[in-house]
Amino acid sequence: MTTANSMDFGETWVYESIISALPGIEIPNTLAIGIQLVFFETAVLVFAALDDNATIAIVGSAAVLLATLGSVEMLRISRLVRSRSVPTIYKRLLFGSKVETVLGVLVYVALVTHLFVFEPRQSAQSILHSLLGPNPPVVVMYVLLLVGWDISYRIGTNWWASLLGLWRAGRYRFSGAGPREFNLDPETARLLRRADSETALFGLLQLSIVPVLESGSVLQNVLIAHVIAVVAVSGAAAILMTPNSP
Repeated sequence: MTTANSMDFGETWVYESIISALPGIEIPNTLAIGIQLVFFETAVLVFAALDDNATIAIVGSAAVLLATLGSVEMLRISRLVRSRSVPTIYKRLLFGSKVETVLGVLVYVALVTHLFVFEPRQSAQSILHSLLGPNPPVVVMYVLLLVGWDISYRIGTNWWASLLGLWRAGRYRFSGAGPREFNLDPETARLLRRADSETALFGLLQLSIVPVLESGSVLQNVLIAHVIAVVAVSGAAAILMTPNSP
C-alpha cells in the first residue's frame, strides 16, 4: 500500500502528514490505523475496568470505532482523488488548504462548549457526570477529550469533502461546451462519483454512535442533522458527476 511518506504533503490529510513527518519512520496507513485502534481501545477498556464502569466501555468503544472507520474512509477517498486525471485545483483545495482542520477545530470547540457550559446549565445530570461521575480521573478525561478531537476532525473533514465535491461538480462538465479545462473524461467522472459516494458513506458511518447518545439530546439531533446534510450534498455532487446529467 502506498504510504504518506511517498507523497507530497500537499496531497495528504493532516493526520497522514503528521505520520510521514516522523524522522526515520515509515508506517503504512493500515498499520497506522491499527495502532490507533489498539491504543485508544486498550485505554478505554483499562479505564472502564479500573472504574468498574461498563458505560465507559460502551460509549468509549463506540467513539473509538467511529474514529477508526473515519480514518479508513479518509484513506479510501484520498486514493480516489489522488488519481492523476483529477483536476489539480480540486486536489489542492481538498488537501493543501487544510480547511478540514479549521472546521474540525470549530466542531471541537462547539463540543467542548456543549459538554462543559451548555449541558451543565440545562441539566444537573450532564452526559459527563452520568458517564464519569462528579470527579472524573484526569487521565480518563484527557483520553476522552483526545478521542473527541479525533471525531471532531473527521466531521470537519466530512464537511469539507462534501462541500468541495459539490463545488467541483458544478465547475466541471463532460460535454464539449465551455472551456476545455473544465471538461472531464468518463473515467475521471467515475472516480469522482466514487469519491462522492465514499464521502456520503463517511457521514453515514457516524450514525454508529447515535445509539449511545441520549435519545432526543442536542448532541444526537445535531449529529443526525449533520449526516443528513452531508449525504444530501454528496449525493447531489454524485448526480452532477454523471455524464448524462444536465
